[in-house]
Amino acid sequence: MAAPLPLPALHATHAGIWIAVGGDLREASRSEAIRRLAETPHVILNAPLVGQRLGYADVSGLDLLELFAFVHPARFAVPTVAGMARAVGIEPPDDERDAAEVLLGIARALLDRLGEASWGEREGAWTANGTLYRLGWAWAPFVAERVVQPERGERMLFTRLPQWEEQSERPPPRTVSVSGADAEAKLATLTGTGAEPRLGQRAMAAETAGIFAPRRAAGEPNMLLAEAGTGIGKTLAYLAPAALWAEAAGGTVWVSTFTKALQRQLDGEGHKLFPDAGERKAKIVIRKGRENYLCLLNLEDAMQGAFAGRAAILAHLVGRWAAYTKDGDMVGGDLPGWLPSLFRRAGAAALTDRRGECVYAGCPHYRKCFIERAERAGREADLVIANHALVMVNAARGRPDAPTRILFDEGHHLFDAADSTFSVALTGAEAIEMRRWIVGPEGKSRGRRRGLAARLLDVCSYDEQGNQALDAAVEAARSLPSDGWIARIVEGDPFGPVERLLHQARGTVYARAKAQEAGYGLETELADPDGALIDASAAAMEALEALAKPLAALARRLEAILEDAPDWLDSQARARVEGAINGLTWRRDTLAAWIALLGRIGGSVDPDFVDWLAIDRVEGREYDIGLRRHWLDPTRPFAKAVLEPAHGVLVTSATLRGGEDWPVAEARTGALHLANPTAHFEAVSPFDYAGQSEVLIVNDIPRGDIAALSGAYARLIEAADGGTLGLFTAIQRLRAVHARIADRLARAGLPLLAQHVDPIDTGTLVDIFRDDPRASLLGTDALRDGVDVPGDSLRLVVMERVPWPRPTVLHAARRMANGGSAYDDRMVKAKLGQAFGRLIRRQGDKGLFVMLSSAFPSRLLSAFPSEVRVSRVTLDVALQRVRATLFAERGDQSVAQTNEALEIDR
Repeated sequence: MAAPLPLPALHATHAGIWIAVGGDLREASRSEAIRRLAETPHVILNAPLVGQRLGYADVSGLDLLELFAFVHPARFAVPTVAGMARAVGIEPPDDERDAAEVLLGIARALLDRLGEASWGEREGAWTANGTLYRLGWAWAPFVAERVVQPERGERMLFTRLPQWEEQSERPPPRTVSVSGADAEAKLATLTGTGAEPRLGQRAMAAETAGIFAPRRAAGEPNMLLAEAGTGIGKTLAYLAPAALWAEAAGGTVWVSTFTKALQRQLDGEGHKLFPDAGERKAKIVIRKGRENYLCLLNLEDAMQGAFAGRAAILAHLVGRWAAYTKDGDMVGGDLPGWLPSLFRRAGAAALTDRRGECVYAGCPHYRKCFIERAERAGREADLVIANHALVMVNAARGRPDAPTRILFDEGHHLFDAADSTFSVALTGAEAIEMRRWIVGPEGKSRGRRRGLAARLLDVCSYDEQGNQALDAAVEAARSLPSDGWIARIVEGDPFGPVERLLHQARGTVYARAKAQEAGYGLETELADPDGALIDASAAAMEALEALAKPLAALARRLEAILEDAPDWLDSQARARVEGAINGLTWRRDTLAAWIALLGRIGGSVDPDFVDWLAIDRVEGREYDIGLRRHWLDPTRPFAKAVLEPAHGVLVTSATLRGGEDWPVAEARTGALHLANPTAHFEAVSPFDYAGQSEVLIVNDIPRGDIAALSGAYARLIEAADGGTLGLFTAIQRLRAVHARIADRLARAGLPLLAQHVDPIDTGTLVDIFRDDPRASLLGTDALRDGVDVPGDSLRLVVMERVPWPRPTVLHAARRMANGGSAYDDRMVKAKLGQAFGRLIRRQGDKGLFVMLSSAFPSRLLSAFPSEVRVSRVTLDVALQRVRATLFAERGDQSVAQTNEALEIDR
C-alpha cells in the first residue's frame, strides 16, 4: 500500500466508526466523529452516506468519490472502500476496521496518478482545477501540487468536443427477406464454435427471421410474440436476424428495452456483431430521451456563474466528464450514477434539457450537441438500442425517425409503458411547466430558462403576424398556475381559472377519498361532479382554449415561413423554426387532451377512458394536485401509433404470458388490435430449476408484526451469509425493517443496502450489491426488474407479502373490465415470476425464494416453473433449508433432515 497522506480519514458504517490519523487507528463515538468532522477535513467516502450513518446531514470533507471523478472522468468504480481500492490497484481492506487506513491509500494512489506520464485524462485538468480552487473544492490544493501547468494554454472544453457532420438522407431500406437457415448460421458465428448448442436459441433465431419479411398490407405488421425462458440466449437469437436484415436492406432495426441494465447488456454484446471498435460505434447507437443527455448550453451557463457553491463544483466535474464521455448520457451512461447524489439537490437535473427549451441551431454548441449527434448517428446505424418510452413517444408524435422494424425485449412491460405514454395529466406541476415553456423566467427566477418569445425573437421580428400570435400566446399563458400555486390552493386563495379548478378538485378529493397510509396520495373517481367543480372546469377550459388558438396561429405562421423561405432564413434559422414547430405540436396536443378531459366533466362518460382526481403526497406533504385520464386499454393507442405503421415487430420476455394462455399475451401487447394474426413462439428455460432452486412459504410470521418480520429478515440474511434481495410492497415497512436490523447485520460483517433509505441511486445500489457477495439489498417489489445479478452475489430472494395491486381508481376499472379477481391474479403472478427469475441467471447458480406470508394462495403457484418444489414451512425450517441448500458442502445430512420437516405444496 502507498504511504498514507498526512490527513485524517474517517470510515462510518452501521457496525461502527473508525478514524485513522498519524498512523493510529481507533474506534470513535458518533459525537466525537461529528465534532472532528466539523473541526478538520477528513478523507471520507460518499459524504451523504457518511452523514446518514452519523445522523448529521451536513457532513463535508475530502470525498474520494469527487477526487476519482476528477482524475478518471467517464470511468465507473463501485463506490465502496473495496471497490475503490480495486479501481486504483491496491489491496481492499480485510474488514471494516481496516477501511479507514485504506481510504488514505486510495487518496494517495489517485493523487500519485496525476503525476504519471501515462495518465490519459490530463488535458483540461490544470484549468479545471484552477477554477475548482477558486470555488473552494477541498481537493484542489492537493491536486494543484501534482498537476503541472502545461506549456501551452489548454483548449477550452467546447473547442475539444467533436462536431457531427450533415449527411444526405438515408434511402429507404431495400425489400429483402431473411431465411431461418441464414439466421441460424449468423447465430453460430456470433456464439462461436466452442459454444454449447442451445436448441431453443437456434429455433428462436429462425422464427424471428420471419418478422423481416415484406409485410402483406398496410397496418398489418409481421408480428411475433416469443416467450423465451431465462438462459435461452434470446438476445443473440434476435440480434442475429436483425443484423442480417440491416446489412442486406440498408435499414435500421430498433431494439427497445424497459431497463437500463438490459440496454448496457445489449451494448456489451456489440463486439460479437462488430469486433472493430470504429465500425461498432457507427453500427450500434444507444438512443434515449433528450432529458437524459447533458445540455452543453446549460453546462456553459453553469460553469460561467449560473451555479454557485456546491452546484458550481458539480458543474465543473461534469465539465471534466463531458470531454471524455462516450455519448453525453447523464442517466445510465458513463457518468457514474453516484456523482450527482454527492451533491444532493445541487443542480444535476438543470444540466439537461428537461423542459423542451432547446434552441436547436440557435445554440452556439449545436454542431457538438450530444443529442443531435445521437439522433443523426441513429439514422445511419444498423441497430438502435432505445427504451419503450422513446419508441412510443417518437411514434405518437409522428417523428420521421420512428422505427418500422422493432424488437421489444422485456415485453411484459409494454402495457405499463403504453399506459404512461398515452395518459393525460392536467395537474399543477404540468400546467406550470407549460407556462414556463411559453412565458420564460418571471420574478426572481434564475438560470437559462428561456420562454418561447426569447427562442423565436429574431424569427418573429421579421414576421408581424407571427409576432402578434406569439404575444397573444404569452399573455394567455399567464392564466396558468405560477410559482407558489400549491400554497395558494392549500390556503384557499387560488389565482386564475386553472388554479381555481385545482382548488375545487382538491376539495372534492378530501370530501370523497378514503384515507390512505401517510405517504400515499389521495384520489377519487371523477364522477357526479358538483356544480362548483363543473363551473371551475368550464372556466379553465375557456382559458386553455384561449391559449390554444394563438399557439395554433403561431405554428401556421412558422410552417408558412418554411414553405416560402425568405432570404433571411439560413440553415440555422430553419433548424430553430423546425424545432419550435415540433415543440408547439407537442404542447398543442397536450392542450387538446386537457380540453377534452375538461369537456367531459358534467357530461357523458367516455367508456374508453378512466378519469379521476388526485392529490399526490409524500410523507403527508402535498406536492401536486390535478385531474388524470388513462386509457382503459392503453394497448389500443399503442397498436395504432406504433404497431400498425411498423413492418415487423418482435415482443419477447421470459414471462410474456405470465403463466396464462396466449390470448392474455396478445391483449397485454396490443397484438389483439391488429387485423392480421400474430405468430407465437415458446422456448422453455434450459436451467434445472428443480435442482437449482426452491420456493419456501413461511407460515408463522404474523401479518402486521414488524418485530417478527424484521427478525425473520435478519435471520434469513444471516443464514444465507448475505446475498439476499429483500422485496417489499410498502416503503414504510422497508424502512422499519431496515432500521431494526442494519446494525445487527453490519456487526456480523453483512452490509445491508436499502432503496429509499440510502442516499444512493438505485442503479449504484445494485452495482454495490453485485460487487459484494456478503451484501444484501432491500427494495420495493418494483426493484425486481432492475436487478440482474448472476452468480453467488444473489442466492436468496425474500418477499414480505403477496404483491397485490394497490386498489386505485384505475386498477378498479381495469379489474372490472378484465375478469375481476382473475385480473388481480394475473398481475400478481407476473410480479412473482419476475422476482423468482432474479435467482437463476446462468448454469451453476443456486438459490431459494422465500415468501413470508402464511396466506399465500395455492392458485398463484403457477407463477413459478412447474418443476420447482414449493413447500409451506415454519421460519425455523426455512432457515435450516437455506443453510442446507446454499452450503451443501457441510454435508447431505442437513439436507435430509430439513426434507423431513417440509410440507410439500406441489
